[in-house]
Amino acid sequence: MAQKPSIPKGTRDFSPTEVAQRNYIFNVIQSSFENFGFQPIETPSFENSSTLMGKYGEEGDRLIFKILNSGDFLKGTKPYREALKESGLVPTNFDDFFMNMDATTFSNYISGKALRYDLTVPFARYVVQHQNDISFPFKRYQMQPVWRADRPQKGRFREFYQCDADVVGSKSLLQEVEFVQLYDDVFTKLKLVGTTIKLNNRKILAGIAEIIGASDKLIDFTVALDKLDKIGSEGVTNEMLSKGITEDAIDKVQPLFDFTGKNKEKLAQLKVMLATSDEGLEGVDDLEFVIDTVEELGLQSANLTIDVTLARGLNYYTGAIYEVSAPEGVKMGSIGGGGRYDDLTGVFGKDDLSGIGISFGLDRIYLVLEELGLFDEVILPKPKVLFLNFDSEDNLSKLKAIKALRAQNIKCEIYPDVATSNKQQKKQWKYVSNRGIEFVVSKIENNAFVLKKMSDGEQKNCSLSELINTVQ
Repeated sequence: MAQKPSIPKGTRDFSPTEVAQRNYIFNVIQSSFENFGFQPIETPSFENSSTLMGKYGEEGDRLIFKILNSGDFLKGTKPYREALKESGLVPTNFDDFFMNMDATTFSNYISGKALRYDLTVPFARYVVQHQNDISFPFKRYQMQPVWRADRPQKGRFREFYQCDADVVGSKSLLQEVEFVQLYDDVFTKLKLVGTTIKLNNRKILAGIAEIIGASDKLIDFTVALDKLDKIGSEGVTNEMLSKGITEDAIDKVQPLFDFTGKNKEKLAQLKVMLATSDEGLEGVDDLEFVIDTVEELGLQSANLTIDVTLARGLNYYTGAIYEVSAPEGVKMGSIGGGGRYDDLTGVFGKDDLSGIGISFGLDRIYLVLEELGLFDEVILPKPKVLFLNFDSEDNLSKLKAIKALRAQNIKCEIYPDVATSNKQQKKQWKYVSNRGIEFVVSKIENNAFVLKKMSDGEQKNCSLSELINTVQ
């Protein structure tokens, strides 16, 4: 029995129409990126595991797809314990080592590479590796797929595209302002009116952790807080308790669970809450500058709001944090996000190089546009002229004509299979109809091409030059 075809969960095939619609989104985003001065780069689909591991927090590391080392790792029929023992990679007391070795440790011996989890960490590696060839501040954009071993669900895939824009080499808060404008520009061009750009600052989160006495558990605190919209205040409280954050500390942070009001009101509340934290107040000042500047400049269609629970659960953010949600009424996770990372390149040996960047979630944006009916009718690539194949004796003349047409940038092709019956001729005409082809050359009579215009059925005999002029 033949195997039933399938693809891995969390991946998708795309039809010609879907590809064209995705390309529309790509083109809009790319246009805005370049309009804002960003340059394109690309990085490999997989990196050394050491490049990626430890950069996304404990939860992120578990979602990294590792690649099995090539070659016969187990060396033929020998047990893998003996193979490892002979490799010299393990201690001499191997049996004790093996009995206590967890899956993660073992995987490090058999896998040295991994599919990229995002585009930001590979970009940081790129900057350090090519720093002598880069003019700073360096503004780059990148649109490539990433992979995560996540549980597939609506809007969450294991293979998906990210469209990133980053600036490294500048600590100016003007960059924070520009990224708000960039989000607004792209979503306005996509006619996605009413998106909400949520903004926070990691310094504020650090300040809150400081005043509640949980600075040593900042990561646990922010990871739990970031889940507020998914698991509610009770779920966040239980997760914080499970991580060793005290009930007294949680009581102090309780006001954040219902933090409402306009941006100015939220800033005022934060100044009071963080009055004893220098780092927290610095974050409030940064946030206030961005909010005030954006309000002065104005936005086209997006809404900007402070969200003090926004953490995004990533270890490398040090300043601004962004997340974009779809217009009200559309049930979808974030369609964009990012933030500032002042020390990300430090792990690759380049200190004091501040960076900030944002990402557009193309696949989720696609689903939102589809749900709201915001895609215009897609015109798929197709030939303007089709040469039917009812008589193979004329094919050489048809191929010469096709070559001449293509030289004039006229899309054309010949139906490849010759029709030997009326049924097969009807099949070719059906192909013309299904593809919406404008002109058809049915045959060659007396060295003239019989050209039919499909919209009105008009038919005439013409020379090659007349054919070219007509279809142009």
